[in-house]
Amino acid sequence: MCNLYSYTKGQAAIRELSKAMHDQTGNLPPLPGIFPDYAAPIVRNGPDGRELIMARWGMPSPVNVLMEATKKRVQKLEAKGKTVDFKEMLRLEPDGGVTNVRNTSSSHWKRWLGLESRCLVPLTSFSENEVLPDGRRLPIWFAFDESRPIAFFAGITTRWASVRKIREGETTNELFAFLTTEPNAEVGAVHPKAMPVILTTEEEREFWLTAPMQEALKLQRPAGWGAAGRGEGGEEGRRTG
Repeated sequence: MCNLYSYTKGQAAIRELSKAMHDQTGNLPPLPGIFPDYAAPIVRNGPDGRELIMARWGMPSPVNVLMEATKKRVQKLEAKGKTVDFKEMLRLEPDGGVTNVRNTSSSHWKRWLGLESRCLVPLTSFSENEVLPDGRRLPIWFAFDESRPIAFFAGITTRWASVRKIREGETTNELFAFLTTEPNAEVGAVHPKAMPVILTTEEEREFWLTAPMQEALKLQRPAGWGAAGRGEGGEEGRRTG
């Protein structure tokens, strides 16, 4: 699954292509390496029109996932003779979030497929790891072409109170993730399980933000993106933040 992408163009380009009327991102720098739980720009439907905001990458995890993690923590504490409040432990269970969403028929994700929760996630390229014979994982970057023009992931977003990291405690954040689908031939050669849902035209962007849910989900299909480069260094290979 995609856990690394980049956006290296200006924010004016996002506003122009997405028709965002309100920009709340401040001075947006190039983002050559966006990793899970990093803040990144998204465009969503706001009460006064489309807005460009920063949000953390990773939607809330399903309750059963958090439940299992809490059970394990509780068992370890009880084995040491400690008394714990399971409900409170569950409420404060650290949740780094889910970055990629494939099963849109799940009740957990359906709640965020309405117009008020859909968003566009701008990118210039995304990365998947190629596993080499010696076990090393080499990042392969994919883009529409060598100039890396702007495109958008089909995303979902919400405002959510949770513990993202233990040191932060409980916080309320704008969150996002994007849909995935079966890979095209280029991406499948490196990562055969999935690729992000990428919107490359104005018609697709408008459709994702305005169409009824079942119609909008027809966009959950592979796009024609090819490999733009590979390597372990370079500007887009560096981790930032």
